[in-house]
Amino acid sequence: MKRLASLTTCFFLIAAVVASAQEAGKGKIVGKFIIEEGRTMSGGSVFFFNDATGPRPSEERYWRVPDAVAPMGEDGQFSIELPPGKYYIGAIKRISAEKNFGPPEEGDYFFKGQDGRGNPTPYFVKKGETTDIGTLSVGSSFKRAVVKYADGITAVEGVVLDSEGKPVEGVAVFGYKKAAMRGRPLFTSDKTGQDGKYILRVHEGGKYYLRVRDVYGGGPPVGGAIVGGYWQEGPVEASVQTGEVRKGIDIKVMRLSGKGPKKE
Repeated sequence: MKRLASLTTCFFLIAAVVASAQEAGKGKIVGKFIIEEGRTMSGGSVFFFNDATGPRPSEERYWRVPDAVAPMGEDGQFSIELPPGKYYIGAIKRISAEKNFGPPEEGDYFFKGQDGRGNPTPYFVKKGETTDIGTLSVGSSFKRAVVKYADGITAVEGVVLDSEGKPVEGVAVFGYKKAAMRGRPLFTSDKTGQDGKYILRVHEGGKYYLRVRDVYGGGPPVGGAIVGGYWQEGPVEASVQTGEVRKGIDIKVMRLSGKGPKKE
């Protein structure tokens, strides 16, 4: 059940991909992941980043929200239909069953598809064809020490606060490029700690519109959920220059009452 729940919170990605594929025609990409010791990545997930919809993935400098996610079977194999295009691939196997689709955590098995120079390896999906990437091996587990929070990154930083001005723990801040903030966000932060502090790392300067959720998932928020950016008179926005960390962008949130979804 936990596995099913995690998949249903997959950033409204699968539905968006299916809709796009129906319009543009489909291609298939298949493959298999193993861990270096020879074990399969059963229960893992594969991320797909469309080169046409955002920057190349770079978990050290920012966490781009993937365009699609495919679950791995018991033998580590996966198969997914995607719109034609150029994609970059990542894969993850969580060490905690409670975690879902956000940035990797310490100890997670994490694969980033790169060449010998550290550049993301592109994979091409063609209409009506199957791309087989073969068997890929995941080496060591993910180390939080590789994540950059300084050294010239571009980011927006602040504190998530409740209606009483107290810090809110366990929520993520999502970054959009359009004020409507509909569909898939482009970037996400790690979840906040007890101090409510967040840092939303992005790939370049510009204006970003911010939304807060307590789940890495899509759909309208349900009763009891913590949200920010839905109920204000206007979206929370922040402008940042490339290479700058814009500080002091605090976001107030509320916990929805009732049991039904709240319409945007």
